[in-house]
Amino acid sequence: MKSDRFQSGLFLFMKYLSLIFMALLLTCSRAQGQGGSDSSTGQANQSWTATTQEQLPSNLNPTRTSETHTDSGGKIVDNQSVERLGMDGRYEPYLDLQKESVKVDANTVRTVERRFGRDSDGRKTLVQVIEEEKRSLPGGEVKVVRTTSDPDANGSLQMVQRETQDTQQVSPNVQETKSTILTPSSNGDLTAAVQTTERQTKTGDHDIEFRKSTLLPDSNGNWQLSEVREGKIKDDGKDRTREERVLRPGTDGNLAMVERTVSRESQNAAGEKRDTVETYSTTLPGIPIDGALRLSQRLTTVHRKSEDGTQSTQTQVQQPNPGQPNDSPRVTQEAIDIVRPGATTRETQTLRSLDSNGSLGVVSVDTRKQDNSGPAIRVDIAPAKARPASNH
Repeated sequence: MKSDRFQSGLFLFMKYLSLIFMALLLTCSRAQGQGGSDSSTGQANQSWTATTQEQLPSNLNPTRTSETHTDSGGKIVDNQSVERLGMDGRYEPYLDLQKESVKVDANTVRTVERRFGRDSDGRKTLVQVIEEEKRSLPGGEVKVVRTTSDPDANGSLQMVQRETQDTQQVSPNVQETKSTILTPSSNGDLTAAVQTTERQTKTGDHDIEFRKSTLLPDSNGNWQLSEVREGKIKDDGKDRTREERVLRPGTDGNLAMVERTVSRESQNAAGEKRDTVETYSTTLPGIPIDGALRLSQRLTTVHRKSEDGTQSTQTQVQQPNPGQPNDSPRVTQEAIDIVRPGATTRETQTLRSLDSNGSLGVVSVDTRKQDNSGPAIRVDIAPAKARPASNH
């Protein structure tokens, strides 16, 4: 039974992994379609509920997710319940997430997240607890302590990781964040496993340079530099560019660049926004490793808004063909999100991915209706019938 549960969980995880980055790309446009539901607007006591039903065209392993969000009196509670279709054709509980954030005082926020699974008999079982305390101190310093605990064989919670984070304003133009991840050693004591230091320096009105170093202990317990991420951000108020380099130690111990990312954001006179992220890597399938940087992925997102308020977001992923790496990159995935505002906001999301025939096939088509007439928000999502993509 445990093996079956593991295999089912692994299948769902892999399915989510293949789509999760597309869902994240659509989050911004979806949030824009949920007018008034964002607590950042300053409206208090925001609450909403949502149900999502995901169905692949192949009708395999459909899932249904229910979510509730309440924000009242400095206390925010989020609940998420995932159900999967059982052998009897009925949905059965699978995963539950509970997250509660409480404002302890003017400078402290405490958050507890609990994750529940199901045992072999279908009983709800606690699988993990994550606790976080965030404190804002005078001078702009922010301290965060985050602990992760898992139940042992007897059901008692045991700490498996603690992370401490300290952010300070070193000078008017420099902010530094130091983080340490501690894990239990063989004798049960907490020992540092990862250390990071990130520094952001303001070099102009809208320009920033950043550098993040990651250190890992070697077999003797001495800290060794594992990775450096550095770059700069330029923003002239209309166009924004971000460049990042990733460096890691080579066989000779010296740092060598293994990846480079260039992001560009622009907006034309008609209000169309275009975001492009190009990633270059020294390791590409089908090409011998020679240390040269080559384009490994291009991500393009276009935001449009028509005169009637309809908003659309189209995201395309281009990647080289492993079988023909020297050819121009091809579109491998696409996401289209359309939001039509009104008394009832209507939204349609379409995800397409490259199939075995080399064509973009529909992965899922979801429709959403949102009633904007009341303070409480009810959102229902049901999958539209997926149709195969036509070849052009």
